[in-house]
Amino acid sequence: MISVYKARARAAKLAVMSLLTLFGLIAVSAMLIFYALESRGRVYILGFAVACLMGSAYGFLQGAWPFGVVEAIWSAVAVRRWWVRRGNLP
Repeated sequence: MISVYKARARAAKLAVMSLLTLFGLIAVSAMLIFYALESRGRVYILGFAVACLMGSAYGFLQGAWPFGVVEAIWSAVAVRRWWVRRGNLP
């Protein structure tokens, strides 16, 4: 009975880690895509900022707080870039 409980607990933990890993993959992929498209318009700069926030959340949830802090800073930099370019890009 205990081994069944442990097996279920282990499976549940793996499922959560898989979702967290998937979230991280989506966040980092979105960062790459939006960064590549930034020259096309301000909306992509804002998308990059949101993707950086997602990356920051992933870092903190994973337990890699330095990654979370750096991604939060990148998000702030991107928001500033979006704000500064509000009159320069379509």
